[in-house]
Amino acid sequence: MRDFVHAREAALRDTTRRHFFGTCGVGLGSIALGSLLAKEAQAATGPDLTNPLAPRPPHFAPQAKRVIFLFMAGGPSQLELFDYKPKLQELHGQTIPPSYTENKRFAFITGDAKLLGTTRKFTRHGECGMELGESLPQLGTIADDVCLVRSMVTDVFNHGPAKLFMNTGSSRFGMPSMGAWLTYGIGSESRDLPGFVVLQSGPRGPRGGNPLWGSGFLPTTYQGVPLLPGPEPILNLSNPPGVDRQRQSAFFDTVGKLNSERLAAVGDPEIATRISAYEMAFRMQTSAPELIDLSDESQATLDAYGAEPGKPSFANNCLLARRLIERGVRFVQLYHTDWDHHGNQDTHLGEPLDARCRETDGPSVALVKDLKARGLLDDTIVIWGGEFGRTPMSEIRDLAGRDHHVDGYSMWLAGGGIRGGQTIGATDELGYYAVEDPVHVHDLHATLLHLLGLDHLKLTYRFQGRDFRLTDVAGNVVEKMLA
Repeated sequence: MRDFVHAREAALRDTTRRHFFGTCGVGLGSIALGSLLAKEAQAATGPDLTNPLAPRPPHFAPQAKRVIFLFMAGGPSQLELFDYKPKLQELHGQTIPPSYTENKRFAFITGDAKLLGTTRKFTRHGECGMELGESLPQLGTIADDVCLVRSMVTDVFNHGPAKLFMNTGSSRFGMPSMGAWLTYGIGSESRDLPGFVVLQSGPRGPRGGNPLWGSGFLPTTYQGVPLLPGPEPILNLSNPPGVDRQRQSAFFDTVGKLNSERLAAVGDPEIATRISAYEMAFRMQTSAPELIDLSDESQATLDAYGAEPGKPSFANNCLLARRLIERGVRFVQLYHTDWDHHGNQDTHLGEPLDARCRETDGPSVALVKDLKARGLLDDTIVIWGGEFGRTPMSEIRDLAGRDHHVDGYSMWLAGGGIRGGQTIGATDELGYYAVEDPVHVHDLHATLLHLLGLDHLKLTYRFQGRDFRLTDVAGNVVEKMLA
């Protein structure tokens, strides 16, 4: 008996941890195998790991192929721009009835704040008679192409979380952005540029930062790529001194082979992302400088946008957005900041608001007209709006302003599958609540995916034991928005 025990102890000593875990039927070896098999199963139904941005068929025939999102960071005031309220004018300076604000929280004001009418004049435009504020004179010229939504609703009233919510469907960090979901779902038609590109203008970057265009738990190949103003749109894209094209190509080939061998062995999508990033960077050394070189644009086009080559601006970015989608980029997002008009000396509802409108109105409209003239608007969705709107009550600081508002605000859309020349929804007589056809952020996301041929209920990704989607557990397609 003693000899048997000694032999057993010797055998156990000779068994390494690796052998144990590899042969244990219910241990980590089986768990690891199950994980790899699960990844292989997902790869079989998801993107091609060898070319994760390759175009893929949608769930059904799409009406649009691409999106340009003109994001007005800070929350434009719908009551100055899109939603005129005679009753608000009549009650200007009076305390808002308590029934409106009972159990409501605000970023800065209190529930007994005074109502604030607008000083802007509103007029009707187009055959549809769309009513718009005087600060957006150019928008009126495309009123019959635009769908104005006056009943947007969101859940979050602070800038960072609200921007995350509009872009990812969640107010928490770590979720994939809209552009990431789209490129994950149907890939990109561009071989030489990223599938999702971000352009920024204004005095600072948007609150929330990189997660607004991040990929969350999706493979990082689907995250947005910011292009910087200037001759080098991507940092470190140019070769360092002493490295010529041939030497660089040899390096990429060697690294690519090593990464491909590792990808075949373990099936990790992040290795596919690494391969794709190397290949894309190599091609972008040619495609990116060509993209930002506006010398082939006519003077008439530059004048229409208000673009000045070499001078960073929202106008230049609108023109770059058109050039990007012409080259097959799937999702382009422009951030223009400083729409947060609370009432400080440089952020009130007077000249600062008019300045933001002057910077964006002409270029936004020029983009829509240019796309239409080139036959691109039919399958390109253009969206204009921010993370929330502004309150009907005043926020008096140095001058008149408005606080953040989530219960009823405005956005507009045009192009691919959108029925233009209409206004969807309405707020109450004070402009506080969306009372007719409310459109929640999840509804907007569901509708955009639908126009791109994707069922928002089926576009999912399993993470930590749950199937996640852009619309979380909500969202309905807004049928009135569809052409």
